[in-house]
Formats: sequence, C-alpha cells, structure tokens
Amino acid sequence: MNQDVVTPIRLVVLISGNGSNLQAIIDNISTHQLPAEIVAVISNKANAYGLERAKKAGIEHRVLSHLDYADRQQYDQALQALIDGYQPDLIILAGFMRILSNEFVEHYLNKMMNIHPSLLPKYKGLNTHQRALDAGDREHGCSVHFVTPELDDGPVILQATVPIEEDDTAETLAQRVHEQEHRIYPEAIRLFAENKLPINTE
Repeated sequence: MNQDVVTPIRLVVLISGNGSNLQAIIDNISTHQLPAEIVAVISNKANAYGLERAKKAGIEHRVLSHLDYADRQQYDQALQALIDGYQPDLIILAGFMRILSNEFVEHYLNKMMNIHPSLLPKYKGLNTHQRALDAGDREHGCSVHFVTPELDDGPVILQATVPIEEDDTAETLAQRVHEQEHRIYPEAIRLFAENKLPINTE
C-alpha cells in the first residue's frame, strides 16, 4: 500500500525472557510489512533468549541488570539514559518483567507500548489465563496499549479475542493468545508508524 512512503520508525525493544513477540516484530520488518527498524534490544537479564534472537538478526543488544543498582529509581534512570542514546521513536515492552517508575513512564508517555494477555480492562496483572478460566469466561485475548503510570491501564490500541474451549487449560489458552499477540503487536506498531493512532496527550 503506502508503506513505501512511510519513513521507518526507530524502535527500542525491552525484554526479560524468550522474546517471541520480539521475533514477530523482527519477522514483520524483514518481510517489509512493518516500516520500522529495531535499533536496540535491551534486557535486564543476561540469559534472556530474546538476546539470541537479536544477535541472529544482527540487531544491537545490551544487558542492563537491575541487580547492579540499589533501587528501582537508579535502575530506571540508567535505563532511560541508555534508551535515549538510541534516539527511538517508540519503546516496545516485549515481556519486560519490571514495574517501571512513574518518572520513567512519564518520560516516554505516548511513546511506549506494552502487550497484555487479557482483554483489558479485564484481568490486569498476572495469571490472566487462569483467572479467565476460573471466571467461566467464554472468550479471552490480548491487548496492545500505551503505557501509563497506572499498571495495565493505558489507552488500548488493538485487541484480539480467542474463544475459550471446554477442555482449555491455562497453558493451551496461553498458546492461542500468544499467536494473536504475534499478529496484533506488529500491527499496532505499524499504525503508530503511519500516524494512524489518535493519541490523547491531555
């Protein structure tokens, strides 16, 4: 479509683990479906497999361990300085298992996205798949949202739903939700890159 005229945006991706959503973004960029460039992948854990994914894709990757800092404030200040050195247009949280300080979040307001495994505003926080099963829900899903200081409370950009089957476990449900995460996260980034997202800056 009009992707050829869209200037690729600069992404910094923050991870803590496997990095499957990172891989989905890498794949969408490599097949020219997403006008973006990942300028850095940063992990707070040196053994995160997502770092290997970045290495294989030729993407600069860094480890900034939270264990090297006295408190959350100091870590977030160091992380912010590291990120800003790459001059990103958008920060992507892809399984970054850290609660971020308000100052950090405010610095990147409307420029930082997260994906959460529930149909927000339902089931903020952890164990979302089991909570959906326990509640007897008929459907579940995932949400891409802008990050705000309130946990899992920022404006929702895109959602995808999956039906809950009678024999579902938290594990089988999580697997199907992951498939949808890999579809809608790159799509949300594309909408941002093409200036198609109404951003409320109030």
